[in-house]
Amino acid sequence: MRRAFCGLFYRQQEARLILRTSRTLERFEQTQNSRRYAMNTMVNRTLSVHKEHEVLLKLEAAGLDDELAQKVIDSKGNDLATKVVRLIENGGFEPSISQKRAREIMGRNFFGIEEAIKHFGVNPSRAQTAALSEVPFTEEVLESVKDTHVLVAVFPMSVLDIRGKVERKLFYNHANSCYKKEAFAKDRSKTAWRLIRKTSVLDSTSKTWNGQQGLLDKSEETPSAQVMVYTIVGHYLATGERLFENVYVRTSSVDSDGLRVIVGRFNQDGLDVNRWWDYDRRDILGVSSARKS
Repeated sequence: MRRAFCGLFYRQQEARLILRTSRTLERFEQTQNSRRYAMNTMVNRTLSVHKEHEVLLKLEAAGLDDELAQKVIDSKGNDLATKVVRLIENGGFEPSISQKRAREIMGRNFFGIEEAIKHFGVNPSRAQTAALSEVPFTEEVLESVKDTHVLVAVFPMSVLDIRGKVERKLFYNHANSCYKKEAFAKDRSKTAWRLIRKTSVLDSTSKTWNGQQGLLDKSEETPSAQVMVYTIVGHYLATGERLFENVYVRTSSVDSDGLRVIVGRFNQDGLDVNRWWDYDRRDILGVSSARKS
């Protein structure tokens, strides 16, 4: 009986030892996994510990407390953190209801304040964001042109300003362009929403300037070279789509010799900004158009 008791005792001790060993191994594995996760996280981090600390101090100074921090942590799909980062990317700009609705309607044919900040490095003033707070076109108008026009938040950047913000290859003959000293290339239009036709006006090629103007209805006008360059380059940077790839269009701008400024042939060689006579007709020269607001 004593032998049976001793055998039972040792078997119990052995079972306890196995259980303790198993638990120890499990804790060790968990520790190793935690360490591996921490190491991977450290390797993949984009911010230094010092910068993280500085950002946290700024957020706390702005009112971030434990409760708000927990809301960020608990937000589904990291939604709150994503919105904060997007707000920072947009320089603190938050689109209005009018702008959001216009973006919904126009889809990829929308170049708003966010795109101007991202692609042209614009830093909008309060006056500029206020001027663009309401889109001056009705939803009905936007719906009717959402596939044929681009809605553009135009900032006062000249043709030369735009050239200086983007890659040289986006402009044809960048180094030796003949318009560097021209007034039209330095012109900066006012901050405004513009609704620009993505193609030349229908049947406007092979016509004089006056003949082309006769094709525009009362709701249309021909925009300046600055507005057209801003739209063409901005739309390409935002979407990858090249407008006026195989055709030139006349603009409302003229050079110092009184010749009409034309833009187009935006192919792999870059956007060409040139000039032409109003009386001449060419089968690759149409006219640009914008909806009046």
